Amino acid sequence: MEPPIEEQKRDYRPLGVSGLGGWLILIQLGLFLTIILLVVQLIQQILPMFTTETWELLTSKQSDYYHPLWGPVLIFEMVYNVLFLLFSLYTVFAFYNKKAILPRLMIIFYSVSLVVGIIDYLLLLQIPMARDLEDGSSMREIAKSVLTCAIWIPYFIKSVRVHNTFVK
Repeated sequence: MEPPIEEQKRDYRPLGVSGLGGWLILIQLGLFLTIILLVVQLIQQILPMFTTETWELLTSKQSDYYHPLWGPVLIFEMVYNVLFLLFSLYTVFAFYNKKAILPRLMIIFYSVSLVVGIIDYLLLLQIPMARDLEDGSSMREIAKSVLTCAIWIPYFIKSVRVHNTFVK
């Protein structure tokens, strides 16, 4: 005779490893580091660009530093950083609640980081002052993002731990 349904559910154990350990510890650290860095970047770099003095310096046609792309680039960076901060917070929520959508969220997380990094870099190259200040750090960030995607996207697609952990 079959055990009652409640008992069957209680005895269910996924095949293989599960839980928030293993390589997922690095993912947790990365998510929290991303949130901290986004907050710091917003406070120290992006919000100061929207002060009247700085905004006028970059977007006023009378300024020596004027370029028509400064306004759109600054607004793009502000909107992206705020939205990515909110997305990162939601991803952490989904992570700790072991939501089944988490692998897709992480793939989006890494892919969007790469694509937006490339777009931002290409936009900034159009502004002579920004191009002159480029010291290669943007290309290094893009290369790190490509490497991150190459490692973690396949991990979230193929990992037994990921498959067994994020099931709710």
